Amino acid sequence: MNSEQFSVTRRGEDSARRTVLAALSATPKQIARIARGRTEARLRRKPAADAWSAQEIVAHLRACAEVWGGSIERMLTEDRPTIRYVSPRGWIRKTDYLQQNFRETLRGFTQQRAALVRTLKALRASDWERGATFTATTLGRKGTVLGYARRIADHEVRHLDQLRRTVKK
Repeated sequence: MNSEQFSVTRRGEDSARRTVLAALSATPKQIARIARGRTEARLRRKPAADAWSAQEIVAHLRACAEVWGGSIERMLTEDRPTIRYVSPRGWIRKTDYLQQNFRETLRGFTQQRAALVRTLKALRASDWERGATFTATTLGRKGTVLGYARRIADHEVRHLDQLRRTVKK
């Protein structure tokens, strides 16, 4: 790789990190904006029998962020750890997120997210490439800090659309 190719690659990586950080920072604000003016009863109402309520969506996002954020933390504090994959859907059953009121769940999610964003903003470029091997999924699946941060952000975008539809119905 010549210096020009390296420079282009470096700018692309910087842009990817900034994009992920912006998305992660924005999610709690977007959730609050979507829920503004809605009652607790409305936020707990399921638009259909097989659909999630707004409360369930935010509880799910919080569980996912907690599980995947924990994996990021391990990648940053351990040298190439092997991490047993934990399903956020299984993890949520070990919490009280589904029993909390919407705003309490959102407050916990917002605090958790602020801590993750602070951690990620403080990283050197090379730290974003720290990785781990995950077991109990596809054999030997690898992940990096950037990959997991991007996974959180991408996952949340889909659920934000779901949340918008849920509170409108």
